[in-house]
Amino acid sequence: MKIRNILLRTAEIFKFIRNFFKEALFPPYETKEILNQCYIVGYRSLFLICFTAFLAGIVFTKQSRPSLSSFGAESWLPSLVSQAVVRSLGPLITGLICAGKLGSNIGAELASMQVTEQIDAMEVSGTRPFSYLVVTRVVATTLMLPLLVVFADVVALLGSFMMVNSINSTSFALYFNEAAASITYTDIWSSVIKSALFGFAIGIISSYAGYHSDKGTTGVGKAANIAVVISMMFIFIIDLIVLQIVNLFFR
Repeated sequence: MKIRNILLRTAEIFKFIRNFFKEALFPPYETKEILNQCYIVGYRSLFLICFTAFLAGIVFTKQSRPSLSSFGAESWLPSLVSQAVVRSLGPLITGLICAGKLGSNIGAELASMQVTEQIDAMEVSGTRPFSYLVVTRVVATTLMLPLLVVFADVVALLGSFMMVNSINSTSFALYFNEAAASITYTDIWSSVIKSALFGFAIGIISSYAGYHSDKGTTGVGKAANIAVVISMMFIFIIDLIVLQIVNLFFR
């Protein structure tokens, strides 16, 4: 019975994804609501992501410096930090924060609308609830995650520079020249693709959890919990898959 339920749920998820692309690729588009969701996803998450990335840059630098110093390779620190931040640390920090913040919000919001039958009312009134509620949120998370990752990368490197500067009085230009020299185009585009996939996974999983939540008040909390946990799990899965593909074919 459990295997059957898993297969049925998997089929429902693929049907949900198919409906998303069907609604997203053909007009009419909910442009105004997409922009509103982009504001919610991007601007309202920016401070938390930048603050966390800044601290992560400081901590990573502080932990890495003694190991490099023991080998006399402290000059490699900017290169090490920049590669770690751009390739993995920045996207992961952004993805996990958004999974916790946005995933719970989207899951709980749609579940609440499902419980109070607002979605049914939208269907009766002729509104396209799937396009208005699901497509807009998934598109917003997919578009905004790469932009948030860019901010996270820059702020994390800034935190790293401040730590290095406080110890060695390294100049701003020297640090960022060395950091930028070690970053390749492969690092950049793989980070962008990875973060976009993170955003899509967060949006589609959270929307599915809320849109198909159980009836009753417990359904809201359950939907939010499922959205966060499953989104975080898929972030690590996507990160591993993209990393393996890039290392296998492009490095």
